[in-house]
Amino acid sequence: MADSDSGERSEEPTAKKLSEARQKGQIPRSKDLGTMFVLISSAVALLMVGDSLVLSLSQMMKRMFTFTREEVMDTQNIFNIVGEVFAGVMYPMLWIFAIITLAAFVGNTLLGGMNFSWEAMAPKASKLSPLQGFKRMLGVQAGVELIKSLLKFFVVFFVAITLLTVLFEEIISLSLESAPSNFGHAVEMLLWMFLVLACSLGIIAAIDAPYQVWNHTRQLKMTKQEVKDEMKNTEGSPEIKGRIRRAQYEMSQRRMMQDVPQADVVITNPTHYSVALKYDTEQGGAPMMIAKGADQMAIHIRTIAKEHGVEILQSPALARSLYYTAEVNEEIPEALFAAVAQVLAFIFQLRAHRSGKGRRPVPLAKNLPIPDDYRY
Repeated sequence: MADSDSGERSEEPTAKKLSEARQKGQIPRSKDLGTMFVLISSAVALLMVGDSLVLSLSQMMKRMFTFTREEVMDTQNIFNIVGEVFAGVMYPMLWIFAIITLAAFVGNTLLGGMNFSWEAMAPKASKLSPLQGFKRMLGVQAGVELIKSLLKFFVVFFVAITLLTVLFEEIISLSLESAPSNFGHAVEMLLWMFLVLACSLGIIAAIDAPYQVWNHTRQLKMTKQEVKDEMKNTEGSPEIKGRIRRAQYEMSQRRMMQDVPQADVVITNPTHYSVALKYDTEQGGAPMMIAKGADQMAIHIRTIAKEHGVEILQSPALARSLYYTAEVNEEIPEALFAAVAQVLAFIFQLRAHRSGKGRRPVPLAKNLPIPDDYRY
């Protein structure tokens, strides 16, 4: 059962898998979406620039059929005239070309974005294999394309029949209109029908675009073992990461132990917890926790403090509160300022007394002002 589960592609592709597929040129693409954009833009471009294009073509035809004898005999001049005539047609043609090109770019990059891959352009022997060709012709993808083609035919056929039915009387009435206005009316009607037919392909595109995204994701799905292997390759095996974390922890502990001799006081539980505090009287601010530890680490902190003459004070409630609410190399919580201030005042007075500069301090109160929320 485990073997069969591991071989099932049930996991979504990772970011690395998607990136590698993109480098190979494997991105979701919808041909129907691009085709729809091109056809709609063609119809819109002809509706926008059609009058200018017809006028330019009309002027070109008139000029080309009204050459004088002198113009025909002048070889140099005839080429200049032809160039001027075609230049008048180029302006509306460039507008149409620009609109269609922009629509083709948007339609083909809207789904998968813009991507360039040399690997996708490289020749592949599988594309030349007749066997692979038959597989593609008889595969699932070929069946899907056949269904889409039939669906496109029926959609366009239905829309065309509907348009002809709705506009039948208007089409018949064209024969009653006078020339050349009836030609203009017919061309305008054809362009609007073409636009509606192009828009009808939106039904196919609305189905094909989500399908292409789903199919692309399905093809890139991974097995659970592949996901695990990728994580090992990118992030390292759990054993290596565990050793790295242990090494980092040991380094941080060594750095913390090096700061203990600089502490003003070490507050203990007295056996299970030890916290080392330092207060900079020159800079002011709040006292800082420079080391903390439990069990063996707490004993180690007390040992280093004794070796370097750091005062050790027993206050179980305060030691537990500081251990659970303060972090190393950070200021202690504001709620514990009052309790810690009494401890530091006692320590500084004790130092002054030992150096002969003050009297012996009053013993520290057993019940320090620790809020109930900070009692552990």
